[in-house]
Amino acid sequence: MSFPSMRRTRRAGLQPQRQAMRRHHPDFDKMATQGWQALEAEGKLPSNGWRKERQWALDMGLPGSDSLTDREIPTFARGELPHFAGINTFMKAPYVENVRDVGKYDAAVIGIPFDSGTTYRPGTRFGPQGIRRISALYTPYNYELGVDLREQMTLCDAGDVFTIPANLEKSFDQISRGVAHVFSSGALPIMLGGDHSIGFPCVRGIAQCTDKRIGIIHFDRHIDIQEKDLDERMHTTPWYWATNLPNVSPTNLVQLGIGGWQVPREGVEVARKRNTNVLTIADIEKIGLEKTAEIALELAWKDADAVYISFDVDSIDCGFVPGTGWPEPGGFLPREALKLLGLVAAEGLCGLEVVEVSPPYDTSDITALIGVRVVVEALGSMVAHGKLGSHKHIINKPVSY
Repeated sequence: MSFPSMRRTRRAGLQPQRQAMRRHHPDFDKMATQGWQALEAEGKLPSNGWRKERQWALDMGLPGSDSLTDREIPTFARGELPHFAGINTFMKAPYVENVRDVGKYDAAVIGIPFDSGTTYRPGTRFGPQGIRRISALYTPYNYELGVDLREQMTLCDAGDVFTIPANLEKSFDQISRGVAHVFSSGALPIMLGGDHSIGFPCVRGIAQCTDKRIGIIHFDRHIDIQEKDLDERMHTTPWYWATNLPNVSPTNLVQLGIGGWQVPREGVEVARKRNTNVLTIADIEKIGLEKTAEIALELAWKDADAVYISFDVDSIDCGFVPGTGWPEPGGFLPREALKLLGLVAAEGLCGLEVVEVSPPYDTSDITALIGVRVVVEALGSMVAHGKLGSHKHIINKPVSY
């Protein structure tokens, strides 16, 4: 992934551990635990990208001082290590100074620092900074999935869209233009918000580049589909306007986790009239995560050619995400949301947004960390299932600026 270097030590085979387990548990072979399978899967992953980036770090950062015994450490920090140093791109992926180069990568992160669509607690304009900062904590390898994003895909950080404070419509035009550019290049656009009003211009940016039909899977506690709020298109309105687009049908909008005491009746009325699809937390608990994913995929993909995911961090119980504009108890547990996200992302996406991370209200960066995890969970699922890049076939009206 053009991620910087990470030192690793290859373990010897697992047979001694297996034999020890068999001595204490004669039926061990029947266990077939995910833990053992993940250990073995790691040994099959390539390490070419890691070696290349280790050399890159030395070339770009000068060899380390003579007193160091680890000759893989450069003088100037370049790349993943140390986690507390370096420039805060998303997971320290390469910063693409010239955005015309984003097409060289499988996916591109776009920051959208915007909170003019907020109706209560501002602060999401700092969301991209917060997410990028804490993303340095992560490596590109996931144990359970057996995926190493550095080895199996390429990712860049395209920086931020130049939004216009206090002017929603001009900012929306800027956002649509930026997303359309990245999508037209073939790179998968990954948007870091920003309040949820950006959902409309992000989807619009993709929809204008294709005549194919797009479905939406929306994780949230709030229905966000009323026409206007405070006489404007705010963070409570994105799906009204997105489902007005000619190739984005409201019947392909699937909303997961909606409920609580913050759902305006104006939005409920629109959802009912437009025949959208809503599953509450109670629905999801009753039918289970796997069945929920099946239903969401069936509805979002029905007669559609691609699916977009919008993940509002406040879909998760506010005890885990204090840094958001409209915290609401009773949402997903983090492991539930991430599991469900991975299941629906496994069929491939044409875009992903994570919104409503508001660092001024955060505690120990835990909300921003959820934002990071949403992105890598979706990417990891697509890589694991061979679906990264599956959006490219719908790009039949690319833009050029």
